Amino acid sequence: MFTYAIAAWRTAPGRDFRNLHCPFPPIALLIKQHHYFALNAFPTAATRTRVDLQLAGDAALVTASSSGLGKASARALAAEGSNVVINGRNEERLAAAVEDVRGDAADGATVLGHAADLTDPDAVAELVERPVAEFGGLDHLVTSAGGPPAKPFLETTDDEWYDAFDLLVMSVVRAVRAAAPHLRADDGGTIVTIASITVKEPKPNLVLSNAVRSGVVGLEKTLSQEFAPEIRANAVLPGTHETPRIEEVVDQGVERGDYDSYDDGLEEWADRIPIGRLGDPMELGRTVAFLSSPQSAYLTGVAVPIHGGEGASTL
Repeated sequence: MFTYAIAAWRTAPGRDFRNLHCPFPPIALLIKQHHYFALNAFPTAATRTRVDLQLAGDAALVTASSSGLGKASARALAAEGSNVVINGRNEERLAAAVEDVRGDAADGATVLGHAADLTDPDAVAELVERPVAEFGGLDHLVTSAGGPPAKPFLETTDDEWYDAFDLLVMSVVRAVRAAAPHLRADDGGTIVTIASITVKEPKPNLVLSNAVRSGVVGLEKTLSQEFAPEIRANAVLPGTHETPRIEEVVDQGVERGDYDSYDDGLEEWADRIPIGRLGDPMELGRTVAFLSSPQSAYLTGVAVPIHGGEGASTL
């Protein structure tokens, strides 16, 4: 009877429960009384609603956000109505990114750019103060950074190790140190660090990312304990997404002779992913927005893999 009732609902005009005609009145009545459940169990374009992440009017800073996953995170926050400062070193590319993010921003949201080198301690301190000066505070800090060179262990120099630590770990340390007093103000704030799935499952020829980014996740976990309950700290661990960073890594593989061409390299990366494709940066960006929002109020100290099922790690 239930199957028949569902079939009747599917043929009802507009799939509207008020138009439901079913020869089994008790079942029809049951479905009508559970209208909310049924709409969610069998959603249509007309019944889907957008979840409000309650980020409108908040102030956010996203480091290294003139391209790639940082930019996607800024876009997602701005689309939810947050006022966002985005960051990059190249002023021309940063200006273009500001326009892109503004194009996705909700009405009333402000998007500003601030050029800064994340390996410069003074520049990072000034960067953190920008949203405070412009928006009156800082509610959300999202840390991102460009990737270090893709190399195997024996080809990696001491200077490259030091540079990778400075870029990936110390940039977060300096940003969090400067942001903490502002994030603790009022009702507290959030930190989301963009790391890499390589911290759970190392990848060939990415020794710097494999090793150094693990320190970022260890830092995030520590912050979640030391800063609770005022500040929540989480991490996202992206797998392979269609970003300029992946283009760079594949090009380096072509130069080393790992792939015959760029397209061959990209196809080989996609073949390792059960979903069968590379990730869309906005899939990660929307996860960052969720972790920054009150909708995730009981989540802290977690590292969320966003990788399409890639890899064999169960951690």
